[in-house]
Amino acid sequence: MRDDLQQPGYEQARLYALRQLNLLDTPPSESFDRITRLASKFFGMPIAAVSLTDADRQWFKSRVGVEHWEIPRFKACCGEVADESKVLVVPDLLESSTYRDSMLADSGIRFYAGAPLQTQEGYTLGAMCVLDTQPRELTAEEVALLQDMAAMVMAQIELQHAFGRIDPLTGLPNRSQLAEDLDDMARDAPGRRHCALFTEVLDISQVSTLNRVMGPSYVDELSRLAARGLQEVLSEKCRLYSVGPCQFVHLVDVCSDEELLEGALRLREALLSLELINEAPILVRPVVGVAPLCLGADMAADVLRTAHSACQDARLTEMGAGIYSQALDAKHRRRFMLHSDFRAALNAPDQLRLVYQPRIELSTNRCLGVEALLRWRHPTLGEVSPAEFIPLVEDTPLARPLTAWVIYTAIDQARDWHRQGLNIGVSLNVSACNLDEDDFAERLLSQMSKADLPASAIELELTETALFDQGQAAWEQLDHLIEAGIRIAIDDFGTGYSSLAYLQDIPAQVVKIDRSFIKGLDDAPRSRTLVESMLNMAHSLGYRVVAEGVETQRTYDYLESLGCNEAQGFLMSRPLEAQDFEAWLLKSKA
Repeated sequence: MRDDLQQPGYEQARLYALRQLNLLDTPPSESFDRITRLASKFFGMPIAAVSLTDADRQWFKSRVGVEHWEIPRFKACCGEVADESKVLVVPDLLESSTYRDSMLADSGIRFYAGAPLQTQEGYTLGAMCVLDTQPRELTAEEVALLQDMAAMVMAQIELQHAFGRIDPLTGLPNRSQLAEDLDDMARDAPGRRHCALFTEVLDISQVSTLNRVMGPSYVDELSRLAARGLQEVLSEKCRLYSVGPCQFVHLVDVCSDEELLEGALRLREALLSLELINEAPILVRPVVGVAPLCLGADMAADVLRTAHSACQDARLTEMGAGIYSQALDAKHRRRFMLHSDFRAALNAPDQLRLVYQPRIELSTNRCLGVEALLRWRHPTLGEVSPAEFIPLVEDTPLARPLTAWVIYTAIDQARDWHRQGLNIGVSLNVSACNLDEDDFAERLLSQMSKADLPASAIELELTETALFDQGQAAWEQLDHLIEAGIRIAIDDFGTGYSSLAYLQDIPAQVVKIDRSFIKGLDDAPRSRTLVESMLNMAHSLGYRVVAEGVETQRTYDYLESLGCNEAQGFLMSRPLEAQDFEAWLLKSKA
C-alpha cells in the first residue's frame, strides 16, 4: 500500500471527496452506461461496472451483467483498487488466497480486472472493472485500455461536476443535473410516481433587498447554510438539488398528503432554526411546495414549475407548506396565456374593439360624451373580461402599443361622429407608462389634427396612482396637453393618494369618483358622507365631478341633489357598440 494512503485522515478525505461529487445512490446514467457497455463488448466479458468505494460497500454507478446495485466492501476487489490506487488483475479468484472465499467468488466470478478512478487531487473513488465467469489473463495493451476507460469515466465525472451540473456555491447538483437524473430514472422505472419538494428560503423580492442591503455574500452564505441544514434533515440517500438563489428541490416517494406536509413543515422548521435566518435584517419566511410527478411523463421544467407554483401558493396563504393545486395552477397558466396572446391580439383585425358608455349631465339629463372601454374576444376563450386582462398588460411593455391602438381607434370613431354632426367627447384611459414617452403628447395632438378634431373631442383618464408616481417629464407632457385644450380626468378617485394637498397640484379638470363609493349610496350612511365630502372638496378646487357605477334612480337623484356634474353607469346605459350607441343617442333625444 502506498505510504501517502496510510497517512491519518486519508480515508476520511477520500470519502468526503466522493460524497461531494454527489454520485452515490444516484439513478443510472446513460453517459456512464455507454462506457460499461463498450468495456463489456471490447473485452468480451459478461460483466463490466463503474464501482464506487464507499465506507463499507461497493456501489455501482453503472453496471452490465449484474442485477444488484452494491456489494459489501469487505474482500471486494474494487476495494483493493481504492486502497492501492493501482490496477488490479486477478486471473482466477479461486486461486487467490485473498478472494477465493469472497462474495464475488461465491457468486461464480473467476476473473477480475480493475483500474482506479482517481481525482486530480489523488483520491481514488473506486474502479472501472471488468469480470468474467472464466479464468483469463490481460495483455499489457488491454490493461492500458482499461486505464483509458477509467480515465473516460473520471472525465465524465469531472465534466458533470465542473460544467453545468454542480452549483459552485453549495456544491449541490443543479437543475441541469435534476433534468438528467429524471431522464435516467425514467429509463430505469418508467411510470413510477414521486413527489418533488421545492424549498424556497427567500422570495425574489427578499433576495433583491438582501443583495442591496447586505451584499451578495450574505445571500451566498445563507444559501450554503440552508443547503447544509436541509441535508442534515434529509436522509443521506436523498439527493438535494440547488435550483436557484436559496431555492432547493428534492424527490420523495409518494405518500399521503398529511405525511408530505408534515415532512415539508419539518424542513421549514429546520431552516427557521438557522442562526443566520434569525439574525437577518428582514423577516425570512421559508416555504415548501409539494408537487407530484410521473417519471417519463413529466419533464424537469414542468416539475420545477408545478412545485414552485405550490411553493408560491404556500407563501401567499402564509401556510408555510402547500401541495400543488391544479385549479390554482390553471388560473396562473391562464393569466400567462392571456398575456402571451395579447400581443397577437393587438395585430389581429377582429379581436380587440372599443365599446362606449354614455356620460350624462345630471342637471340636463343630456349625454355629453362617452368613455371608451376596451373589449377582447379571444379566438378560443371567447370574451375575456377587461378586469382580467388589463391588469396583466398595464405594467408591461405591451401597455404602450395598447394605448396607441386605443387612441387610434377612438380618434377614428370620434372623427366619424363629428362628421355626422354629433358633438360627442370621447374619454380614454391612459397608462402611466405612456407619460414617460417623450413624444406622447405630440403624437396624440398630431393624430387629432389629422382627423380634424377639436380639443374638446378627447379627454384622457389617469388614475391617482399614475399621476402621483410620475416624474417631471410626465408632468410636462400633461401640461403640454392641457395647454392644447385636452381635458385630464382623475379616474377611480378615492382609491389612491387622495388628499387636499395633493389635489392642489394635479393638472386635471375632472374627477371621477370610483364606483366602490357610489354603489353604497342607497343604504350606507358612511358612503354618503364620503361621497359628499369628495364632491365638496373637488368642487371647491374647481374640478368637474363624474360619478361612476350609477345603477339606481335613487342614487342618480341623490347625486343630482349634491350638485354632481355627471353620472355614468348601468342605469343610463351599459357600454355599447358604436352603432348601438348612435341608436341609443337618437332614442334619448326623442
